[in-house]
Amino acid sequence: MKPFIQGENLSKRWGELMLFENISFTVFEGQKVALIAKNGTGKSTLLDLLAGKETPDTGLITLTNDIKIGNFEQIPKLNPDHSVLEEIFTSDNEKLKTVKDFELAISENNQSKIAEISSKMDELGAWDIEVEIKQILTELKIDLHDLKISELSGGQKKRVALAKVLIDKPDLLILDEPTNHLDLEMIEWLEAYLEKTKSTLLMVTHDRYFLDRVCNEIIEMEDSQIYRYMGNYSYFLEKRDERIEMQQASVAKAKNLLRTEIEWMRRMPQARSHKAKYRINAFYDLKEKASQKLNNDTVNLNVKSSRLGNKMVELENVSKSFPGAKLIENFTYKFSRFEKVGIIGNNGTGKSTFLNLVTQTLIPDSGNIEIGQTIKFGYYRQDGIKFDYNERVIDAVTNIAEFITFEDGTKMTAAQMLNFFLFPPDTQYNYIEKLSGGEQRRLYLCTVLMENPNFLILDEPTNDLDIMTLNVLEEYLKSFAGCVIIVSHDRFFMDKIVDHLFVFEGDGKITDFPGNYTIYRNKQLQDLENEKAKAQNQAKKNQPEKIQITDDSNSIQKRN
Repeated sequence: MKPFIQGENLSKRWGELMLFENISFTVFEGQKVALIAKNGTGKSTLLDLLAGKETPDTGLITLTNDIKIGNFEQIPKLNPDHSVLEEIFTSDNEKLKTVKDFELAISENNQSKIAEISSKMDELGAWDIEVEIKQILTELKIDLHDLKISELSGGQKKRVALAKVLIDKPDLLILDEPTNHLDLEMIEWLEAYLEKTKSTLLMVTHDRYFLDRVCNEIIEMEDSQIYRYMGNYSYFLEKRDERIEMQQASVAKAKNLLRTEIEWMRRMPQARSHKAKYRINAFYDLKEKASQKLNNDTVNLNVKSSRLGNKMVELENVSKSFPGAKLIENFTYKFSRFEKVGIIGNNGTGKSTFLNLVTQTLIPDSGNIEIGQTIKFGYYRQDGIKFDYNERVIDAVTNIAEFITFEDGTKMTAAQMLNFFLFPPDTQYNYIEKLSGGEQRRLYLCTVLMENPNFLILDEPTNDLDIMTLNVLEEYLKSFAGCVIIVSHDRFFMDKIVDHLFVFEGDGKITDFPGNYTIYRNKQLQDLENEKAKAQNQAKKNQPEKIQITDDSNSIQKRN
């Protein structure tokens, strides 16, 4: 295989924090590679280095044959003065420029220009590209072509940026969390698109189904070391577990050997000069190996929820609309103790509105919502991070509470809570501005749980959290002694947690589906297959009978 991009002995420091040091790896042509690491270890920074957005402190990045790189960033940099169409077609590619002119001519209904550009489209053979571009724009639901970039929401900007990168057909696609702000249908389409694309792929994603189905190699970055796994996410989990077991066994063996070596090194000082130099050197090597800390920490979220009474949250004939949009109509439901419900539906169908109604941030147009007296909400919002960036990590938590008191009388301090969330003592006194986006989200999650709620509402909690933190959050939620409502586009996360789904179908309709997302999606696909088969059978029945006149007898015969 031909190497596409190679990093040799790369190091990068951010202020006093060393993100990674002397790491090396190669991405070969045709590979689909995922980069996995904990938040704060520099995943996004590494992608920026490879895309040429930043330079390493030390090391060398080599591109083969000036390959073309397409870079999708978590926070896209778009021209606010461009229209959507202008931004999408910002490219030096002549075919794309021609397609752009063609689309503009259509939007202006300029018939003479359409005819002129059609001729050029024929010459360049650009019609196939035009069809594919329309498919990408349709699947990502980008239809406001004349709208300025400055008028778009954050999610719309990300979809435009993603479409722009895909349409440009780069040799190497670098994608940083591409599934954030996409609905479930878009994620499934992007999954299928990337499986088929001939572009080489390097991406960071927390979406484990997406990762499992798209990638054929995983690079894990841990403690400034690179571990390569030639397989998908399932293979990675198996082999990573084997690696950690081997390391633990190796460290344990080194510690046992170290005990005898320590005794040997502590013998009488006058004997030191007679010791073999190689054995002294071996001692220090052994000591270093035995003192290795395997960075396989987990978060033990054993925080008990506040006491729950018999009455939870009850909605009766609740309706809510906004001008031009009916979101919820005559919805009735009584929440039960300990239930975990997932909410799915296309963007704009009322999911966040529903959460705001439940927490009484919004008032329904009609109907009643009753909240039990013992209910204490913990609301993790998509846009809820509002820290003072000049504040220290520990202060952000102690401002909420110095400690949590459990039902059995035991207490957990703010520092202990942070430690559970993988903020060790030496980072608890760092300023929040030094945290990565994922670390800030982890801290925000910590502050929500520090309030000791018994009714958790999580609106897209998985965005920007690393896979290790997601595993921990999932384990916590499975044992959480309270109610949970989750809005998420992370199918793996939903499958592990929820008992049933509220499906927001649009036009105010909400269906209660008994099962997780995969069960729902499989039923949906099966229903589509059944409808298709039914339509085909009906079409066959409706076909007219064919009549044939035989030459020998002049008789008319019917053939079905």
